[in-house]
Amino acid sequence: MREQTTRVEEQPEAAEISFRRPTAEDGEEIWSLVGACPPLDQNTLYCYLLQCSHFRDTCIVGERDGRAVGWISGYRPPEEPDTLFVWQVAVHSDARGEALARRLIQALLHRDSLADVNWIKTTVTPDNAASWAMFRSLAQALDAPMASEEWFEQERHFGGRHPSEHLVTIGPFGASRP
Repeated sequence: MREQTTRVEEQPEAAEISFRRPTAEDGEEIWSLVGACPPLDQNTLYCYLLQCSHFRDTCIVGERDGRAVGWISGYRPPEEPDTLFVWQVAVHSDARGEALARRLIQALLHRDSLADVNWIKTTVTPDNAASWAMFRSLAQALDAPMASEEWFEQERHFGGRHPSEHLVTIGPFGASRP
């Protein structure tokens, strides 16, 4: 098995961040983390309990000093088993500027259960500069092309209540995996 708890120290003054699979016991803390990261949509606590249990192989928690400071939720679309769809990325303000989101995704890609993933897909609103920069950085680190197209439209799909979401596709990156 390739996955182990990974400890990384990016900055001398920063405490180590460890990466691991979530458990149901993490659900409430993840829910709170997402709530502390506006403008992320905070789903129900029950949704995070399911992600931390049913989808634990495609989700990851970053912890510092025993508390969650980073979270990636994802899944493999049934019709695209070689794809990891990144649903939500949350990084606490205390851990920003450390490339944590990119490192979390790279750690996910090291898991044996995701060894055959060659594509990443996600959605990003046009004004989310931090997410665009992170996914561009990830594509560069994977030495893979990145493309985007409007996918869920503000009026057509969200009834005007949410900005349009662009589908971002990174890959293929099989030979250049981290």
